[in-house]
Amino acid sequence: MQNAIAAARTRIKSNPPDILLASLPKSGTTWLKALAFATLNRATHSPSDAQHPLRHHNPHDCVGFLEMMAITAEGSGCRLMYVCRDPKDMLVSFWNFCLKEAATLAAVGCGGGWVGESAAAGLTKFEDVFELFCEGRYPGGPYWRNVLEFWHESQRRPNEVLFLRYEDMLGDTVGNLKKLAAFMGCAFSEEEEEAGVVEQIVELCSLASLKGMDVNKNGSTVLAFRNEAFFRKGQVGDWKNYMTLDMAARLDKIVEEATRGSGLTFAGSVSHNY
Repeated sequence: MQNAIAAARTRIKSNPPDILLASLPKSGTTWLKALAFATLNRATHSPSDAQHPLRHHNPHDCVGFLEMMAITAEGSGCRLMYVCRDPKDMLVSFWNFCLKEAATLAAVGCGGGWVGESAAAGLTKFEDVFELFCEGRYPGGPYWRNVLEFWHESQRRPNEVLFLRYEDMLGDTVGNLKKLAAFMGCAFSEEEEEAGVVEQIVELCSLASLKGMDVNKNGSTVLAFRNEAFFRKGQVGDWKNYMTLDMAARLDKIVEEATRGSGLTFAGSVSHNY
């Protein structure tokens, strides 16, 4: 994996037509890929079509991987869409993913080492990994640094960088899909909206729909991860099944201090809602 990343960095150049999707693991990447693919290709593949690619291929096989790459997109004219998630839910989701796919992650040389090293050190509980996360030890670096960099770029270059929140997308999927389509340069027409095309794409790409498809119950992606591993709960607030309120408040405080003055906030903060 590391050799492939190094080679890609020297050979891949972004161009104006390109649209890149970015996120830390388990922030809504699979869902965003499905929504973007279905929206961009709706003229070729109707969302109601029984042969739609998303009904027969995992979203990660429909939209290629450039994972863990530092791509220089500024000045290229390409567009970048970034999705973030409440760090508490993201950590819980990634923890569960790593437990299921630890062997594959280690084999391809990415996030599994985080879990593997933790286990080697005797850190086999969620609470132990939570400590690592609070220290900023996470694949890709500290969560708050990654999110903040993309947030700043979205403020500086709104026509080139679209910043999305997973929770907002769940709360208003139709509205956010329209925003997504407009950003990608393929806004929905009045006729499409009246015909219910937006809602059809939302339904096709919903967690329940994708999770229930045979292709996502069986088989593996091109990187050997089991398709089913990408679909768990997708809920807001699942962290409450893993963290105490004190743990949640501690992590919220770390993130809030790191992002203070930026204008970036997270709706799931325990100091705000719980």
